Amino acid sequence: MINLVSDTVTRPTPGMLAYMMQAEVGDDVFGEDPTVNRLQDKVAEMFGREAALFCPSGTMTNQIAIKVNTNPLDEVICDVDSHIYQSETGGYAFNSGVAISLIHGVNGKITADQVDSALKPGHDWQPISRLVVIENTSNKGGGSYYTIEEVRPIAELCKRQGLRLHLDGARIFNALTETGEDPVSWGRMFDTVSVCMSKGLGAPVGSLLIGDRETIRMARRLRKVLGGGMRQAGYLAAACIYALDHHRDRLKEDHKHAKQIADVLRTKPYVKYIKPVDTNVIIFGLQDDIRDHHFISTLKDNGILAIPFGGNTIRFVTHLDVSGDMVSQVCDTLNRLSP
Repeated sequence: MINLVSDTVTRPTPGMLAYMMQAEVGDDVFGEDPTVNRLQDKVAEMFGREAALFCPSGTMTNQIAIKVNTNPLDEVICDVDSHIYQSETGGYAFNSGVAISLIHGVNGKITADQVDSALKPGHDWQPISRLVVIENTSNKGGGSYYTIEEVRPIAELCKRQGLRLHLDGARIFNALTETGEDPVSWGRMFDTVSVCMSKGLGAPVGSLLIGDRETIRMARRLRKVLGGGMRQAGYLAAACIYALDHHRDRLKEDHKHAKQIADVLRTKPYVKYIKPVDTNVIIFGLQDDIRDHHFISTLKDNGILAIPFGGNTIRFVTHLDVSGDMVSQVCDTLNRLSP
Protein backbone atom coordinates (compact mmCIF):
# COMPACT_ATOMS: atom_id res chain seq x y z
CA MET A 1 0.00 0.00 0.00
CA ILE A 2 1.11 3.55 -0.77
CA ASN A 3 0.37 5.51 2.40
CA LEU A 4 -0.64 9.13 1.78
CA VAL A 5 -2.57 9.44 5.05
CA SER A 6 0.03 11.68 6.70
CA ASP A 7 3.74 12.38 6.99
CA THR A 8 3.43 11.05 10.54
CA VAL A 9 3.34 7.46 9.21
CA THR A 10 7.05 7.43 8.31
CA ARG A 11 9.24 4.70 9.74
CA PRO A 12 12.85 5.12 10.86
CA THR A 13 15.37 4.54 8.09
CA PRO A 14 18.12 1.93 8.60
CA GLY A 15 20.61 4.74 9.23
CA MET A 16 18.33 6.31 11.83
CA LEU A 17 17.78 2.99 13.59
CA ALA A 18 21.51 2.35 13.78
CA TYR A 19 22.10 5.84 15.19
CA MET A 20 19.35 5.35 17.79
CA MET A 21 20.88 2.12 19.05
CA GLN A 22 24.21 3.87 19.65
CA ALA A 23 22.68 6.62 21.79
CA GLU A 24 24.03 7.35 25.26
CA VAL A 25 21.06 7.59 27.62
CA GLY A 26 20.16 8.59 31.17
CA ASP A 27 17.07 9.68 33.09
CA ASP A 28 15.62 12.76 31.43
CA VAL A 29 13.24 13.53 34.32
CA PHE A 30 16.41 14.30 36.27
CA GLY A 31 17.88 16.13 33.28
CA GLU A 32 20.52 13.41 32.97
CA ASP A 33 19.98 12.03 29.48
CA PRO A 34 22.95 13.35 27.50
CA THR A 35 21.37 12.72 24.10
CA VAL A 36 18.16 14.55 25.03
CA ASN A 37 20.25 17.43 26.35
CA ARG A 38 22.25 17.50 23.13
CA LEU A 39 19.06 17.59 21.04
CA GLN A 40 17.59 20.39 23.14
CA ASP A 41 20.77 22.45 22.88
CA LYS A 42 21.01 21.80 19.15
CA VAL A 43 17.46 22.96 18.40
CA ALA A 44 17.65 25.97 20.72
CA GLU A 45 20.83 27.12 19.00
CA MET A 46 19.33 26.44 15.58
CA PHE A 47 16.53 28.91 16.31
CA GLY A 48 18.71 31.41 18.17
CA ARG A 49 17.10 30.87 21.59
CA GLU A 50 18.33 29.99 25.05
CA ALA A 51 16.63 26.66 25.67
CA ALA A 52 14.38 23.91 24.35
CA LEU A 53 12.33 21.08 25.81
CA PHE A 54 11.83 17.62 24.27
CA CYS A 55 8.22 16.42 24.49
CA PRO A 56 6.35 13.37 23.19
CA SER A 57 4.11 15.31 20.79
CA GLY A 58 3.38 18.60 19.07
CA THR A 59 0.03 18.77 20.85
CA MET A 60 1.89 18.76 24.15
CA THR A 61 4.34 21.48 23.09
CA ASN A 62 1.47 23.64 21.83
CA GLN A 63 -0.57 23.09 25.00
CA ILE A 64 2.40 23.90 27.21
CA ALA A 65 3.05 27.00 25.11
CA ILE A 66 -0.52 28.21 25.63
CA LYS A 67 -0.20 27.63 29.36
CA VAL A 68 3.10 29.46 29.82
CA ASN A 69 1.97 32.41 27.68
CA THR A 70 -1.48 32.98 29.23
CA ASN A 71 -3.49 33.19 32.44
CA PRO A 72 -7.01 31.82 33.00
CA LEU A 73 -9.70 34.07 31.44
CA ASP A 74 -7.25 35.23 28.77
CA GLU A 75 -7.85 34.74 25.07
CA VAL A 76 -5.87 33.11 22.27
CA ILE A 77 -6.15 34.56 18.74
CA CYS A 78 -5.59 32.21 15.81
CA ASP A 79 -6.87 31.18 12.39
CA VAL A 80 -10.03 29.09 12.29
CA ASP A 81 -8.06 26.23 10.69
CA SER A 82 -5.33 26.23 13.34
CA HIS A 83 -4.26 22.90 14.78
CA ILE A 84 -4.68 24.21 18.35
CA TYR A 85 -8.37 24.82 17.60
CA GLN A 86 -9.21 21.99 15.20
CA SER A 87 -7.12 19.06 16.42
CA GLU A 88 -6.16 19.36 20.09
CA THR A 89 -9.47 18.39 21.73
CA GLY A 90 -10.21 21.86 23.06
CA GLY A 91 -7.09 21.64 25.20
CA TYR A 92 -6.73 25.43 25.34
CA ALA A 93 -9.86 25.53 27.54
CA PHE A 94 -9.24 22.30 29.45
CA ASN A 95 -5.58 22.89 30.31
CA SER A 96 -5.32 26.68 30.45
CA GLY A 97 -8.84 28.01 31.08
CA VAL A 98 -8.63 30.41 28.15
CA ALA A 99 -11.03 31.43 25.42
CA ILE A 100 -10.25 31.47 21.72
CA SER A 101 -10.88 34.12 19.07
CA LEU A 102 -10.98 32.81 15.51
CA ILE A 103 -9.75 34.68 12.44
CA HIS A 104 -10.82 33.63 8.97
CA GLY A 105 -7.56 33.92 7.08
CA VAL A 106 -6.63 32.71 3.61
CA ASN A 107 -5.57 29.07 3.49
CA GLY A 108 -4.73 29.14 7.17
CA LYS A 109 -2.73 32.38 7.08
CA ILE A 110 -3.68 35.53 8.97
CA THR A 111 -2.50 39.15 8.80
CA ALA A 112 -1.57 41.82 11.34
CA ASP A 113 -4.67 43.84 10.41
CA GLN A 114 -6.88 40.85 11.18
CA VAL A 115 -5.17 40.35 14.54
CA ASP A 116 -5.56 44.04 15.35
CA SER A 117 -9.27 43.89 14.56
CA ALA A 118 -9.69 40.87 16.82
CA LEU A 119 -8.22 42.51 19.93
CA LYS A 120 -10.67 43.01 22.81
CA PRO A 121 -10.91 46.46 24.45
CA GLY A 122 -10.69 44.92 27.94
CA HIS A 123 -14.21 45.16 29.31
CA ASP A 124 -14.92 43.13 32.45
CA TRP A 125 -17.21 40.81 30.52
CA GLN A 126 -14.59 39.96 27.91
CA PRO A 127 -11.49 37.76 28.01
CA ILE A 128 -8.15 39.54 27.80
CA SER A 129 -6.42 39.23 24.43
CA ARG A 130 -3.07 37.72 25.39
CA LEU A 131 -1.62 35.26 22.87
CA VAL A 132 -1.46 35.05 19.08
CA VAL A 133 -0.71 31.66 17.47
CA ILE A 134 0.26 31.11 13.85
CA GLU A 135 0.86 27.74 12.19
CA ASN A 136 3.62 27.27 9.64
CA THR A 137 3.00 25.39 7.46
CA SER A 138 -0.80 25.34 7.78
CA ASN A 139 -2.12 21.78 7.68
CA LYS A 140 -5.75 22.55 6.90
CA GLY A 141 -4.56 25.41 4.71
CA GLY A 142 -3.08 22.84 2.34
CA GLY A 143 0.54 23.17 3.42
CA SER A 144 0.60 26.93 2.85
CA TYR A 145 3.52 28.78 4.41
CA TYR A 146 4.41 32.22 5.72
CA THR A 147 7.52 34.19 4.87
CA ILE A 148 9.36 36.31 7.42
CA GLU A 149 8.04 39.46 5.75
CA GLU A 150 4.48 38.23 6.21
CA VAL A 151 4.97 37.47 9.89
CA ARG A 152 7.04 40.51 10.88
CA PRO A 153 4.04 42.91 11.00
CA ILE A 154 2.22 40.44 13.28
CA ALA A 155 5.27 40.23 15.56
CA GLU A 156 5.58 44.03 15.67
CA LEU A 157 1.89 44.40 16.50
CA CYS A 158 2.21 41.87 19.31
CA LYS A 159 5.17 43.75 20.74
CA ARG A 160 3.32 47.09 20.62
CA GLN A 161 0.20 45.65 22.22
CA GLY A 162 1.96 43.53 24.85
CA LEU A 163 0.77 40.27 23.31
CA ARG A 164 2.64 36.99 23.37
CA LEU A 165 3.34 35.20 20.08
CA HIS A 166 3.65 31.44 19.57
CA LEU A 167 4.67 29.58 16.42
CA ASP A 168 3.13 26.17 15.86
CA GLY A 169 5.99 25.11 13.63
CA ALA A 170 4.93 21.49 13.22
CA ARG A 171 6.16 21.62 9.62
CA ILE A 172 8.41 24.67 9.89
CA PHE A 173 11.25 22.95 8.03
CA ASN A 174 8.95 22.35 5.06
CA ALA A 175 8.39 26.12 4.98
CA LEU A 176 12.08 26.96 5.38
CA THR A 177 12.93 24.53 2.58
CA GLU A 178 10.83 26.68 0.25
CA THR A 179 11.80 30.15 1.53
CA GLY A 180 15.48 29.50 2.24
CA GLU A 181 15.14 31.62 5.39
CA ASP A 182 17.27 31.25 8.51
CA PRO A 183 15.63 29.49 11.50
CA VAL A 184 17.31 32.05 13.78
CA SER A 185 15.34 34.86 12.15
CA TRP A 186 12.14 32.95 12.88
CA GLY A 187 13.03 32.00 16.43
CA ARG A 188 13.71 35.59 17.46
CA MET A 189 10.26 36.82 16.39
CA PHE A 190 8.35 34.51 18.76
CA ASP A 191 8.08 34.05 22.50
CA THR A 192 7.77 30.29 21.98
CA VAL A 193 8.22 27.95 19.02
CA SER A 194 7.03 24.36 18.65
CA VAL A 195 8.90 22.14 16.19
CA CYS A 196 7.82 18.61 15.27
CA MET A 197 10.34 15.89 14.43
CA SER A 198 7.91 13.07 13.57
CA LYS A 199 6.38 14.49 10.40
CA GLY A 200 8.44 15.25 7.28
CA LEU A 201 11.73 14.81 9.11
CA GLY A 202 10.84 11.18 9.76
CA ALA A 203 11.66 10.65 13.44
CA PRO A 204 9.30 8.18 15.16
CA VAL A 205 8.36 10.41 18.12
CA GLY A 206 8.88 13.89 19.44
CA SER A 207 8.49 17.66 19.29
CA LEU A 208 10.43 20.45 20.95
CA LEU A 209 9.30 23.68 22.58
CA ILE A 210 11.79 26.52 22.22
CA GLY A 211 12.03 29.78 24.16
CA ASP A 212 13.99 31.69 26.78
CA ARG A 213 15.48 29.86 29.74
CA GLU A 214 12.82 30.88 32.28
CA THR A 215 9.92 29.96 29.95
CA ILE A 216 11.40 26.53 29.31
CA ARG A 217 11.99 26.03 33.04
CA MET A 218 8.26 26.58 33.57
CA ALA A 219 7.48 24.41 30.55
CA ARG A 220 9.47 21.54 32.05
CA ARG A 221 7.24 21.53 35.15
CA LEU A 222 4.14 21.58 32.96
CA ARG A 223 5.47 18.69 30.87
CA LYS A 224 5.73 16.69 34.08
CA VAL A 225 2.19 17.47 35.26
CA LEU A 226 0.84 16.53 31.81
CA GLY A 227 2.58 13.16 32.05
CA GLY A 228 5.26 13.96 29.51
CA GLY A 229 8.33 13.33 31.65
CA MET A 230 10.35 10.57 30.00
CA ARG A 231 13.17 8.43 31.31
CA GLN A 232 15.74 6.98 28.86
CA ALA A 233 14.39 9.13 26.04
CA GLY A 234 17.79 9.48 24.42
CA TYR A 235 17.00 6.74 21.92
CA LEU A 236 14.12 8.89 20.64
CA ALA A 237 16.18 12.07 20.82
CA ALA A 238 18.89 10.38 18.75
CA ALA A 239 16.35 9.76 16.00
CA CYS A 240 15.52 13.48 16.04
CA ILE A 241 19.19 14.47 15.82
CA TYR A 242 19.64 12.11 12.89
CA ALA A 243 16.55 13.53 11.21
CA LEU A 244 17.83 17.10 11.55
CA ASP A 245 21.22 16.14 10.18
CA HIS A 246 20.06 13.93 7.29
CA HIS A 247 16.44 14.59 6.32
CA ARG A 248 16.00 18.35 6.08
CA ASP A 249 17.39 18.79 2.58
CA ARG A 250 15.25 16.00 1.14
CA LEU A 251 11.96 17.74 2.07
CA LYS A 252 12.15 19.45 -1.32
CA GLU A 253 11.63 16.03 -2.90
CA ASP A 254 8.34 15.60 -1.00
CA HIS A 255 7.18 18.98 -2.28
CA LYS A 256 8.04 17.99 -5.86
CA HIS A 257 6.08 14.77 -5.48
CA ALA A 258 3.05 16.64 -4.11
CA LYS A 259 3.06 19.01 -7.07
CA GLN A 260 3.24 16.06 -9.50
CA ILE A 261 0.15 14.52 -7.96
CA ALA A 262 -1.63 17.88 -7.86
CA ASP A 263 -0.95 18.44 -11.56
CA VAL A 264 -2.82 15.22 -12.33
CA LEU A 265 -5.72 15.98 -9.97
CA ARG A 266 -6.32 19.35 -11.63
CA THR A 267 -7.19 17.57 -14.88
CA LYS A 268 -9.67 15.10 -13.37
CA PRO A 269 -13.42 15.62 -13.78
CA TYR A 270 -14.11 14.13 -10.33
CA VAL A 271 -12.11 16.94 -8.67
CA LYS A 272 -14.17 20.04 -7.91
CA TYR A 273 -11.26 22.19 -6.67
CA ILE A 274 -7.77 21.86 -5.24
CA LYS A 275 -6.07 24.14 -2.76
CA PRO A 276 -2.71 25.62 -3.79
CA VAL A 277 0.02 23.04 -3.23
CA ASP A 278 3.02 24.82 -1.71
CA THR A 279 4.72 22.03 0.20
CA ASN A 280 3.82 18.37 0.87
CA VAL A 281 0.08 18.61 1.61
CA ILE A 282 -2.61 18.20 -1.08
CA ILE A 283 -6.23 19.01 -0.22
CA PHE A 284 -8.87 18.68 -2.91
CA GLY A 285 -12.64 18.71 -3.03
CA LEU A 286 -14.73 16.11 -4.84
CA GLN A 287 -17.67 16.80 -7.10
CA ASP A 288 -20.99 16.87 -5.26
CA ASP A 289 -22.16 13.51 -6.63
CA ILE A 290 -19.06 11.69 -5.31
CA ARG A 291 -18.87 10.85 -1.60
CA ASP A 292 -15.53 11.06 0.17
CA HIS A 293 -15.88 7.66 1.87
CA HIS A 294 -16.57 6.01 -1.49
CA PHE A 295 -13.54 7.71 -3.04
CA ILE A 296 -11.31 6.62 -0.13
CA SER A 297 -12.55 3.04 -0.55
CA THR A 298 -11.81 3.13 -4.27
CA LEU A 299 -8.30 4.40 -3.60
CA LYS A 300 -7.72 1.61 -1.08
CA ASP A 301 -8.86 -0.97 -3.60
CA ASN A 302 -6.14 0.42 -5.87
CA GLY A 303 -3.39 0.27 -3.26
CA ILE A 304 -3.50 3.87 -1.99
CA LEU A 305 -4.31 4.97 1.55
CA ALA A 306 -5.67 8.46 2.28
CA ILE A 307 -8.17 10.15 4.60
CA PRO A 308 -11.28 12.28 4.20
CA PHE A 309 -10.67 15.80 5.44
CA GLY A 310 -14.15 17.18 6.04
CA GLY A 311 -16.62 18.86 3.70
CA ASN A 312 -16.24 16.16 1.05
CA THR A 313 -12.51 16.83 0.71
CA ILE A 314 -9.55 14.46 0.58
CA ARG A 315 -6.01 14.99 1.91
CA PHE A 316 -2.84 13.44 0.53
CA VAL A 317 0.52 13.99 2.24
CA THR A 318 3.85 13.04 0.67
CA HIS A 319 6.81 12.01 2.82
CA LEU A 320 10.09 10.09 2.86
CA ASP A 321 8.36 6.69 2.62
CA VAL A 322 6.76 7.72 -0.70
CA SER A 323 9.23 7.17 -3.52
CA GLY A 324 9.24 8.60 -7.02
CA ASP A 325 8.03 5.26 -8.38
CA MET A 326 5.14 5.31 -5.92
CA VAL A 327 4.20 8.82 -7.03
CA SER A 328 4.11 7.62 -10.63
CA GLN A 329 1.85 4.76 -9.56
CA VAL A 330 -0.47 7.20 -7.74
CA CYS A 331 -0.65 9.43 -10.81
CA ASP A 332 -1.42 6.46 -13.08
CA THR A 333 -4.18 5.33 -10.71
CA LEU A 334 -5.73 8.81 -10.53
CA ASN A 335 -5.75 8.95 -14.31
CA ARG A 336 -7.60 5.63 -14.50
CA LEU A 337 -10.17 6.27 -11.76
CA SER A 338 -13.84 6.74 -12.63
CA PRO A 339 -15.41 7.08 -9.17
